[in-house]
Amino acid sequence: MKVQFTNLYKANRANHRKIFQKINQLVKDNQFVGGKEVLAFEKEFKKFIKAKYCVSVGNGTDALEIAIESLNFKKGSEIIVPVNTWISTAESVSRSGHKLVFCDIDLDDYTIDIKDLKKKITSKTKLIIPVHLYGCASKMNDINAIARKKNIKILEDCAQAHGTKYKNKKVGTLGDIAIFSFFPGKNLGAYGDGGAIVTNNKFLAKRCKLIKNHGAFNKYDHHFPGRNSRLDAIQASILRIKLKSYTRKINKRNELAKVYYKELKNIFEISLPKKPKDVHHTYHQFVIRLNKRNQLKKYLKKNYIQTMIHYPYMLNELSFYKKIKGISSLKNSINLGKRILSLPISEDHSISEIKFIIEKIKKFFKK
Repeated sequence: MKVQFTNLYKANRANHRKIFQKINQLVKDNQFVGGKEVLAFEKEFKKFIKAKYCVSVGNGTDALEIAIESLNFKKGSEIIVPVNTWISTAESVSRSGHKLVFCDIDLDDYTIDIKDLKKKITSKTKLIIPVHLYGCASKMNDINAIARKKNIKILEDCAQAHGTKYKNKKVGTLGDIAIFSFFPGKNLGAYGDGGAIVTNNKFLAKRCKLIKNHGAFNKYDHHFPGRNSRLDAIQASILRIKLKSYTRKINKRNELAKVYYKELKNIFEISLPKKPKDVHHTYHQFVIRLNKRNQLKKYLKKNYIQTMIHYPYMLNELSFYKKIKGISSLKNSINLGKRILSLPISEDHSISEIKFIIEKIKKFFKK
């Protein structure tokens, strides 16, 4: 048996006919940028998240940069980011002219570590960016309590957590503003780039809308220099179609995760991700941690099982981030990139495929 890490064609085949028909219609109607499909998606996505406002943009990185700009901090303000995340979270801070501060992560669920976060707060801290990594929500009650005391804003990075819940509320509604990515590999992915900003704050929504459209609501009506970041009509239409069946996709990922937990829990060499009781996980990734990571990865590859690493290094290991503030207290994340392994988990996988992977993992540890 061969098990791919993911196959986006297989994962989306149930919607292919509807998607191809919709694309064909949009081309015939000359609907490429903006228009009713984009507006309809914004309306449907904010309803799904249960937020008041949704501003669609070109990609998740744009969403981060625009959201940070909308908060209008004084240049050089300190912004705290967990060290184990995709580079966009950190580079958006760097490129905005603010001061990046790295925070450690909790090894139970790989989200931001609350103890280290408390140590990183200073009078210059203006923003915390909790990343709901791998589909698991950060500990938002603790983060909000810390932020409220110091009048610090919260920007949720939900790029990997579409539909994730914390205490029965969807992530994206738990801070001041939030971002999503619709990169094709995300649980809710387009057929190209796409992103969105959601908030319950009318002023921030208005400002994001202006920034992403050259500082204008309408053509030639510019209020300040903005930028160009658009979700195109084709991607919006694809996301609308996929959103209708999205809950089934998350249910399938949870079903597969249960098999992993049940069958791997007695292998003491492996640390499984913890399942917080107050979190409804969406399992964008299923990440295990072990000392023999490279050997297991090589063994699974020999048995035609694809795995990936999210991420092979922490951001502070990059040459241009080695002197960033906060590095001295990073303990949990030391050498983490050498010990984590992402196992296949997506709606295109069958339970028999997951059991085949488990069988090979068990065989590896019996050797």
